Amino acid sequence: MPFCSWPTHYVIGTGANDPQKMDPKASRETLDHSIMYIFAVALEDGGWHHERSYAPERANRPETVALWHKISTVEDSEWTRRYHSHDPKEKAFGGRVVVALQDGSTITDELAIADAHPLGARPFARAQYIEKFRTLAEGIVSAAEQERFLGAVARLERLKADDLASLNFAVDPGLLGTRTTGIFDWNGGNGEARSGLSVVA
Repeated sequence: MPFCSWPTHYVIGTGANDPQKMDPKASRETLDHSIMYIFAVALEDGGWHHERSYAPERANRPETVALWHKISTVEDSEWTRRYHSHDPKEKAFGGRVVVALQDGSTITDELAIADAHPLGARPFARAQYIEKFRTLAEGIVSAAEQERFLGAVARLERLKADDLASLNFAVDPGLLGTRTTGIFDWNGGNGEARSGLSVVA
């Protein structure tokens, strides 16, 4: 059971009262806002992967669902206070976890900030940020484009205004699919997209 801040409990925890946060058929976007799911998978796998951990076959494992449905969150006023603190040495986005075992014993641990945070146990340096970028870009951004982008970042302080576009990276168009309408295009009833939004206040 995670003890956490108000935002964690009510936005990504059981305080949200959102059944989709407990649904193995939920979207990836919903699962990444379910601390119960994330905690269950991390416990079982001993780690986390930005794609594989959200895969439908991963989310639908019966043993994962059973564990996931036993997890609940509780707001703790001290974690809420630290979440809202303006003191960077005190501000925290973590929590405390109590795991109850079948024999009645418990395991308790807490983490206030991520290990990679500047005040964490293993703060990221430039090499770790580059490694994370390469990991997230793998299979999406070509190796040559990754190198070009990282080179532009390395020259950031010397870039001219006309060079700022180089801080964007390109994705292979073949990976983007063939969507013919935008997210704000609505079907006009005759199979054609129509533009425009109507807002009713």
